[in-house]
Amino acid sequence: MELKGKNIVVVGAGRSGLAVCRYALDCGAQVVLSDRRSIDQILATDDGSFAALRSELTLDLDGHSQEPFIVADLIVISPGVPLTIAALQAAQQAGVEIIGEIELASRQLRCPILAITGTNGKSTTTELLGVMLQHCGQQVFVGGNLGTPLISANACQPQSIADYAVVELSSFQLESVDQFKPRYAAVLNISLDHLDRYPDMESYIAAKGAIFNNQTADDVAILNGDDAEVLRISEHCRAQKVLFSSQQRLDQGMSYANGIIEWRGYGPTLQFNTCELCLRGIHNVENVMAAMIAPLLEGFDPQQLWQAACAFKGLPHRMVLVRELDGVRWYNDSKGTNPGSVMKSVAGLQQPVTLIAGGKDKGGDYCELRDCFSGRVTQFILIGQAADKMEQAWRDIAPIYRADNMQQAVTYAYDVTDTGGSVLLSPGCSSFDMFDSFEQRGEIFSAAVMALTDHSCVSSGHLDVEG
Repeated sequence: MELKGKNIVVVGAGRSGLAVCRYALDCGAQVVLSDRRSIDQILATDDGSFAALRSELTLDLDGHSQEPFIVADLIVISPGVPLTIAALQAAQQAGVEIIGEIELASRQLRCPILAITGTNGKSTTTELLGVMLQHCGQQVFVGGNLGTPLISANACQPQSIADYAVVELSSFQLESVDQFKPRYAAVLNISLDHLDRYPDMESYIAAKGAIFNNQTADDVAILNGDDAEVLRISEHCRAQKVLFSSQQRLDQGMSYANGIIEWRGYGPTLQFNTCELCLRGIHNVENVMAAMIAPLLEGFDPQQLWQAACAFKGLPHRMVLVRELDGVRWYNDSKGTNPGSVMKSVAGLQQPVTLIAGGKDKGGDYCELRDCFSGRVTQFILIGQAADKMEQAWRDIAPIYRADNMQQAVTYAYDVTDTGGSVLLSPGCSSFDMFDSFEQRGEIFSAAVMALTDHSCVSSGHLDVEG
């Protein structure tokens, strides 16, 4: 896709949008950056990327002016930008092509794309897959929704291209794909999420299903064989389907039983002992299975892949043991931003759990967690905008405490958690009511936990039980 000399509007001055601006400018395009925020608001959260580009851009700030949109040769939107913006609708009527950063990047990219989506486990699986391929000597780009925009894998010089691009994709990113065609497309699971963005669950599921749209019989769809919604949206997929399962033994595919992962039907049968993994929990076993399928089909050495899997310790803010104090284990799962993720995290702990939850509600159904919590969660400490909704869903399961901030939540948790228990921060919500990101939320939690000394120093003296 030739960008030189084109008039391009980039919508959104976040990480993805700024990466598109840099790439388009380097390729000789004229770029208008449009954002609903003011320049001061953008600079307040800038890591230096915007400041470095500012003099080369035409700026359309404090909203979206219609004129640059309707005369553009191409509009590239960031994942958080809805297509309902008036300027975008005017551009559509004018016949201007509107795509997302993932679509633009994939059109420019020369290496095979290994794409991963799902409600939970995307980041862990993406990072693990990248580590496996790197351990086998490959040059690998790892990014997408995980952090580094896919457009950063591109450059105008062919020699910079990686052997593989491993890309985590959100439903938001998949909304704006058109010709996107990954060699491997993995869908890990689907559960309720992002109903603050989508009118219903079916719309969210349809966005996920776009990952298969352009695959052919030469491509591979990697599917969770235990997830009915995953199987449903892949019914009309033209790619070869390869399943993984933690609940049934597969004659073809990858399955798990009694501590052993087994790969069958694609050459010699292989077995791997999960007790060798640093990652814990059945959800992580599923992530490992999903990550191994593509490199095995690509012909990489199984033992090298397994060595990399066993050494992998997980991601920051995803079920990280912060410390053990007075017989209580403290876990940072700030990346648990939907009910399904919380369910997996709580189920993975053997000890009684004090759960710190809450944040900006995304339309989740917290009642679906009741069965998982019963007998496991001994008290809840709730924060943020979703606290009222969570209290209504869980008030008869265990005592509920309300905290005004994270430091207070940590103090309360220390007061009420008995020796032998665990404290789990797994919010089930986005962070944007109280924090800039889930990373900041997790860092503040971890800092508060590390500041704890002994009970006499931190006791709040009085806790009010809600309900």
